[in-house]
Amino acid sequence: DVQLVESGGGSVQAGGSLRLSCVSIGSTYTMAWFRQAPGKEREGVAAIDSERRTSYADSVKGRVTISKDNAMNILYLQLINLKPEDTAMYYCAAVDRRYTRYPPLTRDEYTNWGRGTQVTVS
Repeated sequence: DVQLVESGGGSVQAGGSLRLSCVSIGSTYTMAWFRQAPGKEREGVAAIDSERRTSYADSVKGRVTISKDNAMNILYLQLINLKPEDTAMYYCAAVDRRYTRYPPLTRDEYTNWGRGTQVTVS
């Protein structure tokens, strides 16, 4: 199994920025960021594969950029113009599969998960 370790979360004011990182111990083809706010379902934020095809949730388009260093197996999520509703635990996820179309934002597609990093926006 691939091990995933997230970092980069923190507390910021609305309008601020953060960059989340996820180190993957082991290579994997498709990776994604999910988030889960208290009392809510875990939702996909952005996904990317090794061909750098990307998917974004409508709620974050224009404010989020996902990128992946294939050589170092590190996944990034750049968040800008943060809003209080972005407050959540952010999780890195991975699956060693190439999808015909764009990488999915569906939770059930991913087989490996990190423990999360907290983002709080006030």
